[in-house]
Amino acid sequence: MDAAANRTPGRDSIAIESSVVAPCPSSRFPAFRLSRVHALWLVLWLALLAAAPARANIRFDMFVGYDGIVPQGSWFPIAFEIFNDGDPFVAELEVTPYNFSSGQTRSMIIELPQGTTKRFILPVHNSASYNPSWTARLRNERGRTLHEVQSQQIRRLGEPGVPLAGAITRTAPTLPELKNRAGQQPVIARLLPDILPDNPIALEGLDTIYLSSERLELLKAPQVTALQAWLHTGGHLVVGVEQVNHFAGPGEWLRRLLPAEITGISTNVPHAGLQNWLTNRQRFDGRDLASPGATPPAGQNRSARRVTNPVVAATSNFQNPYANLRTDGKFEDASLQAATVKLRDGQVLAGTETEPLIIMARRGRGQVTLLTFAPELEPFRSWKNGPHFWAKLTDYPPEFLVENANIQPHYGGRSLDGVFGAMVDSDQVRKLPVHWLLLLLVLYLAVIGPVDQYWLKKINKQMLTWITFPIYVAFFSALIYFIGYKLRAGESEWNELHVIDVIPQGEAADLRGWTFGSIYSPVNAKYNVASDQPFATLRGESAGNMAGQDTSKANVEQRGNSFRGVLHVPVWTSQLFISDWWGRSATPFAVSVTAAEVTIDNHLDTRLVNTRLVVNGEIYTLGDVPARKSQTFRRSAAPKASLSSFVSRYGDSFNSALDSRSHAFGGNTESRLPDKPNCTVAASFVTQLNTPNNQYQNFSTPPGFDLNPVVQRGDAVVLAFASDYAPVKPLNQFTPRRNNRSTLFRVTVPGEDR
Repeated sequence: MDAAANRTPGRDSIAIESSVVAPCPSSRFPAFRLSRVHALWLVLWLALLAAAPARANIRFDMFVGYDGIVPQGSWFPIAFEIFNDGDPFVAELEVTPYNFSSGQTRSMIIELPQGTTKRFILPVHNSASYNPSWTARLRNERGRTLHEVQSQQIRRLGEPGVPLAGAITRTAPTLPELKNRAGQQPVIARLLPDILPDNPIALEGLDTIYLSSERLELLKAPQVTALQAWLHTGGHLVVGVEQVNHFAGPGEWLRRLLPAEITGISTNVPHAGLQNWLTNRQRFDGRDLASPGATPPAGQNRSARRVTNPVVAATSNFQNPYANLRTDGKFEDASLQAATVKLRDGQVLAGTETEPLIIMARRGRGQVTLLTFAPELEPFRSWKNGPHFWAKLTDYPPEFLVENANIQPHYGGRSLDGVFGAMVDSDQVRKLPVHWLLLLLVLYLAVIGPVDQYWLKKINKQMLTWITFPIYVAFFSALIYFIGYKLRAGESEWNELHVIDVIPQGEAADLRGWTFGSIYSPVNAKYNVASDQPFATLRGESAGNMAGQDTSKANVEQRGNSFRGVLHVPVWTSQLFISDWWGRSATPFAVSVTAAEVTIDNHLDTRLVNTRLVVNGEIYTLGDVPARKSQTFRRSAAPKASLSSFVSRYGDSFNSALDSRSHAFGGNTESRLPDKPNCTVAASFVTQLNTPNNQYQNFSTPPGFDLNPVVQRGDAVVLAFASDYAPVKPLNQFTPRRNNRSTLFRVTVPGEDR
């Protein structure tokens, strides 16, 4: 049979050199010619189209802060939820500050499988004091931007000095409506378990967290670890009891943490003690509302973790805003369901020893408060005084609740970062004194003006000024470069100063650390840094006050709960970076404090110097403790002074150091604080220097850094300095020509243990 007869119609159209395709009789379109080249291109295009992956359908959501609330001068979380309906790929998430915000570019590498929803959290530091916002970009492996989202206007910018509370519950509690705070109505943030941070540093923007027992089963193990670390480093955890079985299984960790054993539920518990506690002068921690350190004047931070001024108003001038709250008869007559408990430790604030309603106990540097009832249930839910109850329990400033009180806006004050920058800055950076700068300017003006005119006129060559003037400019430019080279040129240098809070946990200890690292660069260069701590972050120096801007440049990649970063440092400059971290290790040294003596058992391979004891407003100079040795100091033989005088003695130079660091010209001595052992101790109590009505000059500290509230509640603090030593690996991943590392350890001894 002829081969042509076996051909299937239409299969030879591509092989034909030039064929004419006739239109269908009903076609309205004219015939067109299809060449072999065109056909090959068409087939290739169809093949590529078939091989190309389907365009990913991605939903990209961004949630800023705690329920839209962002604190100032603190770390906070930005949560993301991404749904990928396309092919799986590895994405890069990048977050950059926008508008008046400050900070570095932060990124994270994430895997996005097909058909899954990923939720994750990036810790971000906010130094801005006005309208902060951030932009998030999602890129694929080739660097192409798939989505870009700008954060919406935040719900509230937390004021410095005003405690911020969050609630892990079905409905967030409410606070009293304030008539004298237009636009600043306080709120308690609702924290969703799905996006609750599992990093304790990202929780530090919160002073109080209320946890309903009904939500315990929704918390994951990493979130529980973060909550406990946050509590032990100074947080206030409030727990409400709804059912006994909530504390079994997933809630076992919390059962062990509470100050009482829950034995059952009673449906008709006397609860007049709630009204009594609310209207009396007792704080959430058992102290008097007007006791020293409890009620700083308006405009100052009062939180037990973020106090910025221990100065208090006279007790005679204190107004208790809760004293005149009327009794709610309907609430008093209703039956209240509450847990029956067996006390372990702590203090009963409301109720009786046999039927307690509120029990508080210290845990590390923080506090846990047990509510034996469930505030989400009736009759408490409808209690007219419920908002004031939450205001008192979350340590809201009582002066804000006084009717017709004139409360001014709160500002952040001066950042403590610059003080530590003055301790670790390189001495290779020298500034040109102002009088030398003025002399150089006068000399330049004299040369290009009267001197040039005089000698050109004397030789009768005035037209030569077109040549001499560029020569003068070139000469003085070279002279300025030479002066700058002599003042600033040097070797690469990296200095670290660690401040570490040691919170004993049995044989081990939680370590909450701040690493202040200063880098000096003799050239324009990039430097790699990284941390191996379980939880660690990196930020630049905050300027404080209204500026709050971070002028340093860095790219920080968050890897799990730690980071790697690249620092961009200009030539002949020194820049400060701060790493906040949390870890756990063996106890560096054990401390025992009694009324007669102090014993320090040094477990480190380095000598502890400048050890001091702070208790009852006094500071004792103890002495040195050799490596791997135990030393006992008699308190009666140790030199002592008032804490306020000690802080004034070494802290009076802090403001001048900050001013000098902000000036490009000036002296070289005021911008440095070489006495690290004493200056770090004074910085730990820096709010002793703060005064009322001077917010711009007062110092603001990171959450949990200031130790004044610890001493004010009756605890003792032992501080020890270790020169040329740090218990953690250095941040720098480069080899500088100069290097120095030092550490200040701080250990709190509860008042009942001494």
